[in-house]
Amino acid sequence: MSRIGSRILTIPENVNIELDNNIVKVKGPKGELSLPLTNDVVVKVEEGILKVEKSRDTDKANVMQGTINSLIYNMIEGVVNGYSKTLEMVGVGYRFQLQGNTLVVSAGFSHLVKISVPEGLQVEVISNTEIVIKGISKELVGEFAANVRKIRKPEPYKGKGIRYKDEHVRRKEGKKAAK
Repeated sequence: MSRIGSRILTIPENVNIELDNNIVKVKGPKGELSLPLTNDVVVKVEEGILKVEKSRDTDKANVMQGTINSLIYNMIEGVVNGYSKTLEMVGVGYRFQLQGNTLVVSAGFSHLVKISVPEGLQVEVISNTEIVIKGISKELVGEFAANVRKIRKPEPYKGKGIRYKDEHVRRKEGKKAAK
């Protein structure tokens, strides 16, 4: 039995949750998110409490109970507080620029890499080498941050590349140390 699936979620006062044709809609001060449900789970909302229950007793229902519970928890957290990821760039000549709704990345290639910012996300350029990605959807924020990081992953010898703010890059010694 799933422990996360059976946890009871308390709904904050400024959050409204609606169930409509197997779609959960969460509205809060920062925005609105929706999630389609499977037939394996049933969501019940009563007096500021949300429960996710299995509609049948199968392995897939056990898995989906915990998954849906976590997704709804992330939605509630997102519309109340929001999510953010900070990326930093290490390397000579590497920099971020924001031109309208496009993030321009100079990462040591012969060309600039341009990425359009998805709707629902805000990108703030703190300095030439540091950006903050903010939004209400944990999935969107994480996916966009991973796509930006994928442009130039941090390499282990000099540590150059794009990394998360709190990420530790394991460094290797060069070949002269191997002798």
